Amino acid sequence: MEIVVLSDTHAPRRWRSCPPRVAEHLRGADVILHAGDVCVASVLDELAAYAPVHAVKGNNDGPDVAAPETLELTLDGLRIGMIHDSGPAKGRLPRLRRRFPHADLVVFGHSHIPLDESDGGLRIFNPGSPTDRRRQPHGTLGLLTIEGGVLTRAEIIPVT
Repeated sequence: MEIVVLSDTHAPRRWRSCPPRVAEHLRGADVILHAGDVCVASVLDELAAYAPVHAVKGNNDGPDVAAPETLELTLDGLRIGMIHDSGPAKGRLPRLRRRFPHADLVVFGHSHIPLDESDGGLRIFNPGSPTDRRRQPHGTLGLLTIEGGVLTRAEIIPVT
C-alpha cells in the first residue's frame, strides 16, 4: 500500500490548487493522510480525486473542515494514530505513546518541520509542509509503503 502524507497545506493562502510536484506523488497513492491545517474543506475534496483521504483537524482549519481532532486507523495491518499538534519536541515520543498506546506509527504536523523518528516501539512522522516551508530548505511531503502490516518505507520528499 502506497500512502502520501501531507500536512499544513494552508489553503488558499499557500495552496491555491495542488502543486504539480505534489500531484506527481498523489497519482500513485492508494491512500492520502493529511495531518491538519488544510484550512478549507475544498482541499480535502481536491485530494479525494486522487485517492481516499483520512484527515485530522488542525488549529487553522475552518468550521467547514469535517475532520476529528485525532484519528486511529489500521491500513494494511499497520496501526496508525493521527493528530495535528504533537506538543513540544521534548518528551514527544513518550507523550505520543501514551496518547496512542496501540499505534505502530503516529502521523502529525503543525510545526512544518519534517521528522521521522523511532524509539523501537513507535515511529513518529511529520511530513512537513509542501507549501509553507517556513525556515526549512524545502517544502516537503511524506511517502509511506506498508506491506502486510509492516512499514517498509518512510521517506520525506522535497517538492519545492
